[in-house]
Amino acid sequence: MKRNLFLAMCLLLGLASCGQQGKKQLTEEDMGAYLFVFFSDPTHSLFMATSYDGYTFTAVNDGQPIIAGDTIADQRGVRDPHITRGPDGAFYMAMTDLHIFANRLGYRETQWERDGEMYGWGNNRGLVLMKSYDLIHWTQSKVRVIDEYKELFGEMGCAWAPETIYDPVEGKMMIYFTMRYHNEETRLYYAYTDDDFTKFVTVPQPLFEYPNPKISTLDADITALPDGRFCMMYVAHDEGIGIKMALSDRINGGYQYDGRWIDFEEQACEAPNVWKRIGEDKWVVMYDIYGIRPSNFGFAETTDFVHFTDLGHFNEGVMKATNFQSPKHGTVIQITREEAERLENHWKK
Repeated sequence: MKRNLFLAMCLLLGLASCGQQGKKQLTEEDMGAYLFVFFSDPTHSLFMATSYDGYTFTAVNDGQPIIAGDTIADQRGVRDPHITRGPDGAFYMAMTDLHIFANRLGYRETQWERDGEMYGWGNNRGLVLMKSYDLIHWTQSKVRVIDEYKELFGEMGCAWAPETIYDPVEGKMMIYFTMRYHNEETRLYYAYTDDDFTKFVTVPQPLFEYPNPKISTLDADITALPDGRFCMMYVAHDEGIGIKMALSDRINGGYQYDGRWIDFEEQACEAPNVWKRIGEDKWVVMYDIYGIRPSNFGFAETTDFVHFTDLGHFNEGVMKATNFQSPKHGTVIQITREEAERLENHWKK
């Protein structure tokens, strides 16, 4: 149990080298900044923003994309970026390979890659995986999940919203994401990747089953808790569209349904992401409120994952976005001050 708690704390803090002999073991005291990755609907490209207090975020590169989606994706656009730090000290980023406006922009002749009536809105085949040790230089691979596992998943309509977390039991990076059969309800799946983060090394398996199988679940986000358990925030389409949570003693399954809504929104929201405030026993639940115009991010805060406090929206409360607006489906992680400054300086050139 003590080892489970130790490993959970490593995951909780997003530290690179807990338990790695010969490496400096980063602690929360080493963390001095936050990194926010997101995309935008107009560009379908990757953006990054930094913060030193966890409240005010400023996009690097003067608010312009740092990686163009048409340079790394089969569909010439990316969505839903998620970033985490692995046990090797590297940053792992995964994104949906999808451009919802590709037909309008002349990237393809049809509205979607495949027939919309059969395979649904935004149908796609795969994901983009990227890895970096400095947040500046990246390797990248495309994983066409539906094609590579055609016998099992060839009739799946989508592979969306990938996220990655290190599984200390398996000793591998675990990737989890959303799929659906044809145009039916979406479901959550997981698999493990190779060390270079270029491919899956296991067949995707179901991660969570909602009590009502007719309800779509998507956009999972897993957080290690201080007591050794794991919290999964996710989206449920259940008489409304919003954020729910489930708890488990293991990272890759066993999540117990909790019927409470976590978000404070009257309109539809998605893409939950949980991050810890540096030096405080406080966690922020961030989510994309796509049901309002213009779209915005909402925030809630908790100290115990039982009670949640509404922090409002970007620029409508304590959370501020200084040089960007209407971010979409993003992630915040802790980084060191040196990493933040290096990233900012690189994009000033």
